[in-house]
Amino acid sequence: MRAYKWPLFGFMTLFTVELVLYCYRWNNPAAVVDLKGYISFSTGQYLQVYCKQCALVSNSGQMLGARRGGDIDEADCVLRMNNAPTVGYESDVGSRTTLRVVSHTSVPLLVRNATYYFRQSAGTLYVIWGPERKMKKDASVYILLQKIQKIYPSVKMYVFSQEKMSSCDAIFQNETGKDRMKSGTFLSTGFFSLILAMDICENISVYGMVDQGYCSQANHSSVPYHYYEKAKLNECLMYNTHERAAKGGHRFITEKAIFAKWAVHRKKMTFSQPSWPELGGPLL
Repeated sequence: MRAYKWPLFGFMTLFTVELVLYCYRWNNPAAVVDLKGYISFSTGQYLQVYCKQCALVSNSGQMLGARRGGDIDEADCVLRMNNAPTVGYESDVGSRTTLRVVSHTSVPLLVRNATYYFRQSAGTLYVIWGPERKMKKDASVYILLQKIQKIYPSVKMYVFSQEKMSSCDAIFQNETGKDRMKSGTFLSTGFFSLILAMDICENISVYGMVDQGYCSQANHSSVPYHYYEKAKLNECLMYNTHERAAKGGHRFITEKAIFAKWAVHRKKMTFSQPSWPELGGPLL
């Protein structure tokens, strides 16, 4: 994959183009079939996917006992994140996976259970995001993806282009007024997943994400950060710790405020498990 250097002018121009494309997609969802921000790892071709109804499933412990599996599986496309499993949790999170958005840090987790992810789930399309230093040809993640493609040649893997990664940084800065890198922020897989969903889906139903004010409520439920992990890290504790981190933190709460703003503008994006209050409040 080729490296790109983006001067300020090119950076902002790219963001403007992205914004125009988003507006176009919202009004003409079925018209966009060629997505240049996502490149096939094996062929270099652009992603071509369109889904009328999408279910984006969070990894949150909010999904435990949710009993939303049937609703999720009814969607045209089901998007999951990182190594979130379905086996054993079908009644809560469903059994289908159309696309799986994967962080560069989670690729090794998939490799550890390669039979499940790449053989038994051969129909799943994988979309991997990561910084250039991890995704270039001599980097560890690229080498891992090469091995996966060699062992499982039928697996369809796409990567976020570095232009797309830069545009996500620009979107974050436009929404918050903060430079992602200077503010010590790492965007989450949830952020990249919703960006992808807005590119390919006409309607988006998000399951298991809490709203920006949820963790500040005295009576919020205490659930694990991930529904499938034995460690049972507390979700709100994790969110608050990352939000306050000086550097290297995911701004989970800030991202939820951004998502609420997008939902207001898009009008075809809903949140449940838990349901969100009135959307469109100010960023924290």
